[in-house]
Amino acid sequence: MQAMPEITARRSLIGLSREEMGEEIAALGLEPFRAKQLWQWVYNKGVTDFDHMTTIAKPVRKLLEERFTLERPVAAKDLLSEDGTRKWLLSFEDCNKAETVFIPEEDRGTLCISSQVGCTLTCTFCHTGTQRLVRNLTAGEIVGQVMLARDALDEWPSTEEGRKLTNIVLMGMGEPLYNYENVAKAMRIIMDAEGIAISKRRITLSTSGIVPEIRRTGEELGVNLAISLHAVTDELRNEIVPINRKWPLKELLQSCRDYPGLSNARRITFEYVMLQGVNDSDADARALVRLIEGIPAKINLIPFNPWPGAPYLCSSNNRIRQFSQIVMDAGYASPVRTPRGRDIFAACGQLKSDSERQRRIRPS
Repeated sequence: MQAMPEITARRSLIGLSREEMGEEIAALGLEPFRAKQLWQWVYNKGVTDFDHMTTIAKPVRKLLEERFTLERPVAAKDLLSEDGTRKWLLSFEDCNKAETVFIPEEDRGTLCISSQVGCTLTCTFCHTGTQRLVRNLTAGEIVGQVMLARDALDEWPSTEEGRKLTNIVLMGMGEPLYNYENVAKAMRIIMDAEGIAISKRRITLSTSGIVPEIRRTGEELGVNLAISLHAVTDELRNEIVPINRKWPLKELLQSCRDYPGLSNARRITFEYVMLQGVNDSDADARALVRLIEGIPAKINLIPFNPWPGAPYLCSSNNRIRQFSQIVMDAGYASPVRTPRGRDIFAACGQLKSDSERQRRIRPS
């Protein structure tokens, strides 16, 4: 009896670097210029069908389709808020899920992307911190979030003129610097001028304080840095941001002072969630100013977005305003982030948790 030919799973082109795409083209025996054509069709024009690659000969297109896919993550849920915020619960090939949120504003459109399924950091104010870490997202799954959003916003080919999606923040599920290699690879693809072409000046990576990787991020990627700070003493930060026990404030703040390219034109953003009676006093505000002295910075004050069973309450509007005024009087910009998408569980991790809860209670 004749043996059946081995069936090889097709590899996704989403997430391949220039070098990897060139290697795949060479392995097929095709001319090197095909790699550049393929790169532009995948990342600049955002095609989802090989038949649309009209500058590539049909036999080559057929060969590519036999070997590769152009699939993005699947949107298990696609929710639109009354305020225009749009949130996708994305499902990957292994059925794990993560979240992506698009936040439109008058002067920009920001996409908040995830780097992990779940998180290992257990920050007590963060809903994702209540979910165990399942795994890192691949570079393709990270880039795929941007491409899915571009699909939904009808923003191909990739040009800056009239673009709705202008900025990216790595502030979704997970700690980006605990998945550095995949995050870095994805960011290089996203920043490539002949591809998705989002400038490093419009990308912000937020970390809870993985000190050894902070300088590397500045040297290798040059993106903007945000620090998830939330407390002005090691005692409190050890409690609400437990990674502080490994890299305390002194080490974290020194890594900020040493961040490559730091200047008044490229400030570090310190994120500070406002927790009633925990970290929101006038004394806390003054201590915050002393803590960041000498660092070109701005402070983003974030009203706590509670979830059922959350251990905190949000500071009052008056308390937040007073805190902000003290910081501003010291010379630091201190905008208060407007809560967005509360009607669609837009706080990080909430939609995924709601989806899992519904699955558990659904009758079999």
